Amino acid sequence: MSVTLSSHIPSPHPGLAEPNDLARRLGHAGLIPFVAGTLFIWLLAGKVEPEPFAFVVNALTSYAALVVSFLGGLPWGLTMLAQDYSQPATPLQRRALIWGVVYTSAAWVALLMPPHAGLAALGGLLVGCYLVERKRYPELGAAGWLKLRFRLTLVSSLCCFLAAAQL
Repeated sequence: MSVTLSSHIPSPHPGLAEPNDLARRLGHAGLIPFVAGTLFIWLLAGKVEPEPFAFVVNALTSYAALVVSFLGGLPWGLTMLAQDYSQPATPLQRRALIWGVVYTSAAWVALLMPPHAGLAALGGLLVGCYLVERKRYPELGAAGWLKLRFRLTLVSSLCCFLAAAQL
């Protein structure tokens, strides 16, 4: 069964209705660098040499930017599953593709900022991505993934904000 994108909510592509156990486990495992990086920043601030501390800060900032960029690929993948390539892209498909590029571009800008500002921006981007996806995922047939996305967004964005507050 394929997903058709029109003005109504599509039927989910097989496997998109709910994340399976592996997807949930991997999603939660993806939080380890957020939590560990934030803990290290809070525990090491002012207690270690600047170079190793900067490494930890850059590692967390880079990981957060990679995750936001990864989230930008999801609308592309969902659109690819659903698109009828014999037809021009629908407005829904165009919006999904544009948002995907916006996520990645915004993550890159945040990565170029000073770490305290970049981490705060990345935390905001993670929340913003979720808010956009609350509307887009049902339109793209993946509404069942929003519960997991909410949990992952809550922890990852909170880690970015807490780490930024310590810098």
